Amino acid sequence: MQEDSAPHSFKTVPLLPDSRTGKSEQPPLRSSAHLLAGASGGLATAILTSPLDVLRTRLQSDYYHLSRPIQAIYPPFKPASTHILGASLHHLRETIQIVNSIHYTEGWRGFFRGLGPSLAGVVPATAIKFYVYGNCKRLGAHMLNCGEDAATVHAQAAVAAGIATATATNPIWLVKTRLQLDKSRTQAGVTARRYKNSLDCIRQVLRQEGIRGLYRGLSASYLGTVETALHLVLYERLKLLYSRALRGIDTRNSTTWDELTSWISTSGAAGSAKLAAVLITYPHEVVRTRLRQALKKNRLPKYVGLLQCFWLISRQKGLAGLYGGLTPHIVRAIPSSVITLGVYEFVLRLVGS
Repeated sequence: MQEDSAPHSFKTVPLLPDSRTGKSEQPPLRSSAHLLAGASGGLATAILTSPLDVLRTRLQSDYYHLSRPIQAIYPPFKPASTHILGASLHHLRETIQIVNSIHYTEGWRGFFRGLGPSLAGVVPATAIKFYVYGNCKRLGAHMLNCGEDAATVHAQAAVAAGIATATATNPIWLVKTRLQLDKSRTQAGVTARRYKNSLDCIRQVLRQEGIRGLYRGLSASYLGTVETALHLVLYERLKLLYSRALRGIDTRNSTTWDELTSWISTSGAAGSAKLAAVLITYPHEVVRTRLRQALKKNRLPKYVGLLQCFWLISRQKGLAGLYGGLTPHIVRAIPSSVITLGVYEFVLRLVGS
């Protein structure tokens, strides 16, 4: 970004020569910058996308599915094209049914169930994720003796960030999932819920399932680091490609154009990379939600492990079952990625990148 005397422009820091390449590079940011930038992006994302998060979680669970299995509605001897169309219509019906049910039984507040744990989780989770990612890029580049733009550097940093985030925040996401799946039950005209609030949910989990109960779904979260790695590696690559293409359009010495170019390249890269990563790795999201859902009273858990959960869903629902809630997830995930990474990059520039 060019130096500019405009009162609201971002100022650049002096460039330092790189000992390996001889090129001028920005000095590394302070570790706290990544922490602040990640937390800011997570806060904005959690609030703006909460209704879609509730809808996605309920579609991923087996608590809110239509009573008849999809095989009964669309028999196996139908052509493949009919199966695809049928699965899409079935998914649309479930989505509309759940939206109407939330509005009718819970009101508009139902679309924000679990927002407290989301805020309590997404801010530290995003902060940890980008703190580890930003600093592992720098450390990885130093240890591997290559530039921070190398794909291997991005990949190892993303995996480390995913594992650290999942381990630190799994109990928060478990509480959020259970609150979002908590159904209203009518008992003699009085509406009752299983969990009164987040603290009550934690107390019940500890009493009934022990400490291990707070870490249900952690194996699926570790598997989800593949999505994190794929997303961030693609994001870094696409951001460079988009930025170079846009800068070739206009070579004027304009800070406004530089800011616009940065925003467009960041948003485009974030959305494209997230879409590709989700489509490739989505089944782990469904498995994670199933592993985290509350145990039915006086019954053994239906899902007891990662592989068993994959097998059981595939056996009962087929491949379509592993993609439950995909539509609201994509609708939420792409803008979430754009908001999170956009705010993250903006805050990094703001603090002096």
